[in-house]
Amino acid sequence: MTEVASICSDLLKIDTTNDGTPDGSGERLAAEYVAGLLSGLGIEPTVFESAPRRTSVVARIPGDSSEALLIHGHLDVVPADPAEWKLHPFSGEIADGCVNGRGAVDMKGTLSMTLALVSEWARQGLRPKRDIVLAFLADEEATGEYGAGYAVTRHRDLFEGCTEAISESGGFSVTVPRDAASDDLRVYPVAVGERGTAWMKVTAHGVAGHGSKPPADNAVAELCRALARLADHRWPVRLTPAVASLIEGLGRALGTTIDLDRLDEEVERLGKVGTLFKGVIRNSANPTMLTAGYKVNVIPGTAEAHVDGRFLPGFRDEFLETIDKLLGPKISREFVSFGDGVASPTEGLFDDLCSALLAEDPAGRPVPYVMTGGTDAKSFATLGIRGYGFAPLLLDPRLDYFGMFHGVDERVPVAGLEFGVRVLDRLLTSRAA
Repeated sequence: MTEVASICSDLLKIDTTNDGTPDGSGERLAAEYVAGLLSGLGIEPTVFESAPRRTSVVARIPGDSSEALLIHGHLDVVPADPAEWKLHPFSGEIADGCVNGRGAVDMKGTLSMTLALVSEWARQGLRPKRDIVLAFLADEEATGEYGAGYAVTRHRDLFEGCTEAISESGGFSVTVPRDAASDDLRVYPVAVGERGTAWMKVTAHGVAGHGSKPPADNAVAELCRALARLADHRWPVRLTPAVASLIEGLGRALGTTIDLDRLDEEVERLGKVGTLFKGVIRNSANPTMLTAGYKVNVIPGTAEAHVDGRFLPGFRDEFLETIDKLLGPKISREFVSFGDGVASPTEGLFDDLCSALLAEDPAGRPVPYVMTGGTDAKSFATLGIRGYGFAPLLLDPRLDYFGMFHGVDERVPVAGLEFGVRVLDRLLTSRAA
């Protein structure tokens, strides 16, 4: 078993489920594992808790330049029902060339690549090209309040000198089949931004009464009508500069013209590649939770729901105005979690990320990418740190990578992890000429 696979397996065996409640016992155990590994390599970690057992680890590795690069990732994972999985989600079992378990893709596999590389530096006496700040954080799978949010407000000194960062959800291969006369094309989307997050609780207020009487003002009915308007709304296409660059890059890589006036149709035509921009050409708002009433024959005075809202960088105001219009005057809203969309330049570090990928896969085609979801990059952006999604993986084309995120039977190929360590090595390591 290679070191990166062993570390990944160890991390997956620690149940760090984040169910949205204050408990984080698994996060504490994972943080202790990471801190122990770093200490064993002679790297002094800083371990802190935002609340009991909501634990994060930060460490700095001196490099040839004091301008620091932040590498951050989260220790927590979303829940998993063992009854739905072929292998137990917290087994960390290595089978059929993959490390299996909740968090293999999101994102303990990435953490293991970083830790394996740092371990290799210690063995060989190598150092990075620039200062590296490592952050292994709690609570990303909820609001981030107990993790990155706490770190940037209470421990911002640990990130002194950090100008840029890399983290999850980018740098993975997407294989595009071609005709028999040509090799398959591998596209590597490197994330340069992500949509903003607006998680909202929406509340309808009505008149409580007996369930047998004609309703004066039924809060449940009012809320249902508002949620239906949200769910049925067709958000208009909004093409941001980063997404336009992605589509242009995909067109060049595929040797085709992508019609910007027919993007929905182009998504279908391009198949797997089309999914790279399908979720980032519009804002979105999905009702996800409902709470109302306490007895079948009582009309409640209030009804509540939660909505997962996402908006493109630069379109926050339009998004919120539309939300308020769709909800109507009888529905109030409040944010459960809010973070603006972020965007980083497609030059500088972006070029270095692409070069590191091409050094390991010369036939690959890196392209800029915008994430549909959110990461801790939003918190670090408040410190002026420009974030990129870069968790390099060379994937088996048969593996449904996007389906692995929060999905059943999550797993990551051992060979893909080893590829990622080599890419990170080329990006970060200082070597004699």
